[in-house]
Amino acid sequence: MTSIIATDAWRTLMGHRETTVSDTIADLFASDGCRFKTNSWELEGILLDLSKNRIDDAAWDGLLALAEHAGVAAARDAMYAGETINTTEGRKVLHVALRDGTGIADPSVANDVTATMARLATFTEAVRDGSLTGKTGKSFRHVINIGIGGSHLGPMLTAEALRDEACPEVRFAANLDGHDLAAVLADANPETTLFLVGSKSFTTQETLTNAASAARWLTKTVGSDAVRDHFAALTAKPEAAKAFGIAAQHIFPMWDWVGGRFSLWSAAGLPSALAMGWSAFAAMLDGAHCMDRHFRDAPLALNLPVRLALAGIWNINMEGLGALAVVPYDERLRSLPAFIQQLDMESNGKSVTQNGAPLGLAAAPMVFGLTGTNAQHTFHQWLHQASLGAAVEFIGVAKPTHGLSGHHDKLIANLLAQAEALAMGTNGDGNANRACPGNRPSTTILLEVLDPKRLGMLLALYEHKVFVQGVIWGINSFDQFGVELGKQL
Repeated sequence: MTSIIATDAWRTLMGHRETTVSDTIADLFASDGCRFKTNSWELEGILLDLSKNRIDDAAWDGLLALAEHAGVAAARDAMYAGETINTTEGRKVLHVALRDGTGIADPSVANDVTATMARLATFTEAVRDGSLTGKTGKSFRHVINIGIGGSHLGPMLTAEALRDEACPEVRFAANLDGHDLAAVLADANPETTLFLVGSKSFTTQETLTNAASAARWLTKTVGSDAVRDHFAALTAKPEAAKAFGIAAQHIFPMWDWVGGRFSLWSAAGLPSALAMGWSAFAAMLDGAHCMDRHFRDAPLALNLPVRLALAGIWNINMEGLGALAVVPYDERLRSLPAFIQQLDMESNGKSVTQNGAPLGLAAAPMVFGLTGTNAQHTFHQWLHQASLGAAVEFIGVAKPTHGLSGHHDKLIANLLAQAEALAMGTNGDGNANRACPGNRPSTTILLEVLDPKRLGMLLALYEHKVFVQGVIWGINSFDQFGVELGKQL
């Protein structure tokens, strides 16, 4: 496989960048009064605004030519067809099948997915309506999810974003540091606590250590056989879960064609379903499937994940920006930066291609973030005036649900102002200490409302963005051998 940097498409794009290096984002707006309209795309309540990236029409043409040369469409189609695109591990990549009720992604797995989803739905509603109880016959008031990585970040993000007021309260413990588990157990009653153990291999050290401590805490009060009634497992190793003492009917399968950071949509999403209710979880799956269909069917030039990925390619490889700040202007999305950090950096944080050749270019950026407006009082100083700089992705929600007057207009005004300030800057009235150079790229993603459908669409948008970038760089985005070394040692 020829490295992308050795192709004519890459050289043409690099050449264009050199001829336009002095052009600024402000120049692009000044020369095109319709720039926002021609550099924004919308899909069913999600707006993707890429106008404040330093990408002109010719650069877009070059980026789309690069995607075509790299075989993005063919790689996408191979994933949906169930081909073994995770070549280093010899696995299919079919997280899209988890939200595809028709089995289009891979009909051979449709029956397994349908059966598992039905079991998860039944379990979810039984816990929430109180018909499933603990050993002493009491309904569950607390659910504690024990996992890490993909069995923690996605479920926690979506539970925080969409939880309703119904019982039970869902909590999360991940860190090997015992303070983490102790904090979530502090005011819980063993008789009314349900534990979910999320581990694909059922060997993850952090998860198994926390699960064993939780079992001791439980059985000390409720009895030695309480694990059977108070634990459920989300795993690809059911026998190991049974050996732990978990009842077979409380063990929900995962599959080797679902990578950990893409597992929210599988049984690993059970804590999310318990927090928001099954109908809301199913709507989130439908939202992700909406983005899946768009990614599969839309031409590259009109394809939101492709456009977002290409903007990232430009900023990383042409502009030399090795960092990406993710700033959601909605407190309900406070865990989104960490979710994207794992998704992006674990998928593409590599220095060799699929065939083991040196990559020869920068790939995944260093991802960090915080909610706005908190971020404005932490690292935005660095964004505006530091010599290194970063690309920024702002995520906003147009319609609030909190009912507090005055807050939301100010919040969105801050989001828009930060994007404008990064792009346009100021000369500080001649005072160098006050000057902000501007010409710093940002993307704005605006959701009409934060509901299950749009959240599902947003997360699938990022999943496909990372995949497209991996294809262009020649990376296998679905292994994570760098994670494994420390475990072995």
